Formats: sequence, C-alpha cells, structure tokens
Amino acid sequence: MKVLDAPSSGSQAGTTRSHNRFGQYARSRSIPVNPRSTQQGVVRARLSTNAAGWRTLTANQRAGWTDLGISINRSDALGQSYDLTGFLCYCMVNNNRSAAGDALLADAPGVITPVNILTAILTLTAAAFSIAYTATPLAAATRLFTYVSPQRSPGINFNGDFRLLAVSAAAAASPANVFAAYSAKFGVPVVGNKIFVAMRAYNGGFLSGAFTTNQVVA
Repeated sequence: MKVLDAPSSGSQAGTTRSHNRFGQYARSRSIPVNPRSTQQGVVRARLSTNAAGWRTLTANQRAGWTDLGISINRSDALGQSYDLTGFLCYCMVNNNRSAAGDALLADAPGVITPVNILTAILTLTAAAFSIAYTATPLAAATRLFTYVSPQRSPGINFNGDFRLLAVSAAAAASPANVFAAYSAKFGVPVVGNKIFVAMRAYNGGFLSGAFTTNQVVA
C-alpha cells in the first residue's frame, strides 16, 4: 500500500519497501514465482516487442503518446486516480491491437470509447457454453473480447483471474459460442463447477468497461 514515510527501499522481515512515480509504498515480501507457462511467454514476448517498438519512435511520436496518456484516467487498488505515461499508453493500445490481430501503431490514435456490453446470459453445461449478449450485433468495427476463469468451486464468489479466451469478428451477432475454445484451454466444463465471464467491447485498440457474470455448470 502507499505510505507517507521517509524514502527507503529493500526488505525487512515480511515487508518490502520501495517507490515508483506515485510515491513510497510498502508490500508484503514475496518470493518470485516463475512457472514458465506458455501464456507467460506470450506476455513477455509482447513486453519485449513494445519496448523495442518504443525505442524506434521519434520524439514527436512519443509526445503524441504522452498526450494521449494524459487523456486516459485510471484508478489504482486504493481508489486513487492517475494518468498513463506515454509508454504505458503505447503498450495498452498495442497490446489490445495485438490480441485482436490488428497491426501495431507507431502514431498515437484518437481516443475511441466502445459502448459497454449491456447484458450477458450464459448457457453453460457439460456439452455447451454460449453467451447471449446485447447490444447485438456489435457496432461496425467493434469486436467482442471474452475473458473467462478456470473452473472454480461453486462456493467461490470472487474471481481475480480472467484470461482472454476469444475475440469475435467485427460487428458480430449474439450469441458467442465458446465451448470448444474453453474446453481446449481449461477442459470440458464439469457439472457443479463455477465459471466466471467478463466481456468487453473492442475498437481500434481501446476496450470498454467489463460486464462480468458467472454461473455454475448445469
């Protein structure tokens, strides 16, 4: 958590202290874990690509991303608002574009605000997994990003582990059938387990807010 204290860094007992551009902070000391998973490799490769791409930009191009970052506001875990740096803005837009299969951008685009998904109803069994959503069809040039959780115990009511499962075609119509993709990634849904779903609209490198829901496999 963020703290008001004399500048310090390092670990003592179970606490690690450090600082970033938002100020001094303290967190519980943890031992890094490196499972070397396939998805971890994808994320690391994407970070390397972003860093290499950023180094090739001109000063004017970086300034454009910095200006765009100032117009995008986020909130941290403590509810404090902050703007994105130019590099973070470049990474955000191009990470989203990469996930959608779109070409990466060197010049900062104008801000696009996709319309949120309004409703999502799951049909979830051991033989079917589809999501009926509105508005349908999606607006022109808008795609659906579907994020899911691994299968959970039915008693779990919170999930912080959403993974991108599918990206729809532009202007796709409801429903989204994700049974094959989910089964390939997490195994066939098991009756009695709970699965969490988050859906976001995508356009031009920008994502809407998430519509989240969950259901127990019937």
